[in-house]
Amino acid sequence: MSDTSLTLAEQESRRRRRQTRRFLLAPALLIILTISIMPLGITALYSFLTPGTYGGVIWEFTPDAYVQFLFERDIFDGTLQFNDSYLTIYMRSIGLAFGATIGALLIGFPTAYFIATKPREQRNFWLFLITLPFWTNLLIRTYAMLLILRDEGLINLSLMGVGVIDRPLSILYTDTAVFIGLIYTYLPFMVLPLYASLEKLDFRLVEAGYDLYANRFRVLRHIIAPIAKPGIIAGCILVFIPGLGAYITPALLGGGKKLMIGNMIAIQFGSSRNWPFGSAAALILMALVVIALLIYARSVSKGARAHG
Repeated sequence: MSDTSLTLAEQESRRRRRQTRRFLLAPALLIILTISIMPLGITALYSFLTPGTYGGVIWEFTPDAYVQFLFERDIFDGTLQFNDSYLTIYMRSIGLAFGATIGALLIGFPTAYFIATKPREQRNFWLFLITLPFWTNLLIRTYAMLLILRDEGLINLSLMGVGVIDRPLSILYTDTAVFIGLIYTYLPFMVLPLYASLEKLDFRLVEAGYDLYANRFRVLRHIIAPIAKPGIIAGCILVFIPGLGAYITPALLGGGKKLMIGNMIAIQFGSSRNWPFGSAAALILMALVVIALLIYARSVSKGARAHG
């Protein structure tokens, strides 16, 4: 009888604990529903509606916003013709974001390695210098980069001063300026996770590799890179995804002539007053990011099973 009573008491205690957990999770779930799922649902709904004349939407369901992404309708006979304008913007954005990710990795890896090899009491100072740009608004930092890249900016004046060039290079308002701006903006997102991984490196392994006559490339490939792999992956994700939807950097450094996905979406909600297409473009961007992350997660799980 006592055993039965004890079992019932345990079941009642577990039930109460579950109720308590649900009660404590309710505020967090409500916040997630309010600021994440609900806006996403509204965006998805708007993407299937008809654009209003002066903005907003008309409650007439149509898939035209998604058709508009690849096709345009002839104004005379209404036939559809392939239009790669928006596809070109997406491909440019993917290319610039990918290039900025590789550039940030090439700069960030030796930077993180340099910090990780410093004495422990000096590392906080170098990390402080890496995070210092975050203390300034992104808009101000981008304007500063604009002043550096312009025809009379620091780069051109320095190159002309040492006689490398005799006239200014046209860097500003090009894909090159956007590329440099993206690297500058998101470089700390690459350095910090790389440092977190390289900090765990036992440098006695590096010394052992040199003692076994391995050159620097083999030590980097077989000792340092495997340990830094989690940081490399995290840094690439943290740079590529926000770089894909960047708005301020291409707007200022691209001069409005080199649109990226973020600028194109903003235009649809602004001057074009086409909210459904802006919503559809945002959802297509999100779908691309989710697909890329799923492919990455699947490849990682396959690699883990293969090693297991």
